[in-house]
Amino acid sequence: MTVSVEIRDLAITFGQGLSAVRVLPGVSFSVAAGECFGLVGESGSGKSTVLRCMSLLTDIWTGEVRIGGRNVRDIPLKERCRLMQMVFQDPYGSLHPRQSVRTVLAEPLRIHGMDNHEARMNRALTDVGLPVSFLDRFPHQLSGGQRQRVAIARALILEPSLLLLDEPTSALDVSVQAEILNLLNRLREERGFTYIMVTHDLAVVDHMCDRFAVMLHGEVTEVLPRAAIPGNGATHPYARELIAASLEYEGQL
Repeated sequence: MTVSVEIRDLAITFGQGLSAVRVLPGVSFSVAAGECFGLVGESGSGKSTVLRCMSLLTDIWTGEVRIGGRNVRDIPLKERCRLMQMVFQDPYGSLHPRQSVRTVLAEPLRIHGMDNHEARMNRALTDVGLPVSFLDRFPHQLSGGQRQRVAIARALILEPSLLLLDEPTSALDVSVQAEILNLLNRLREERGFTYIMVTHDLAVVDHMCDRFAVMLHGEVTEVLPRAAIPGNGATHPYARELIAASLEYEGQL
């Protein structure tokens, strides 16, 4: 089942009094069911914070997040975990160093009372291009790309409809980045996932996303289709500058 996402006036402030910092002043955008939607911008622009708010890893925000037409705050925790999963940036920090791949994949199945554990774990690893024998390996026995594949397998094993991708390839070598992006594209085609992907790399957006939002100081300056990248079809000055810098950099490679 594919799901749509609606975000309206999402705002969050960290700290109190004179030290309070308004990180997101009021973000709004929508994502169609089955779409890959990108969030781009410089470091500190609030991209990852949007994902943390959506997933309720941070819950002190105001505004509204609706997934499949339902307010995310009204969705029970277990159901929310089945509906939405997140893949984090650092493949070295997102897996417990003392837990085998088998333990990592079996835990969510046990928590959610799902059956056929062995078959589900085997399928999850196969779906991300890893051999079933990796179930008995530990993170220190895996490369960065293999760890990220395990992290994606962990996100897939509960069969979610929405994946939140927080720069899932930025910590990887360039050749491995391409493998992971192609994997994510294939999985979306096969499963009909909805993706929201945070990245600072417009080349990733051009490869993966149908549309993307450019963020600056916690605000969405402009939402653009992927086709706006090659000819720099942005109208907001910052969005135009960001795309121009990316095009210039790509042209120098």
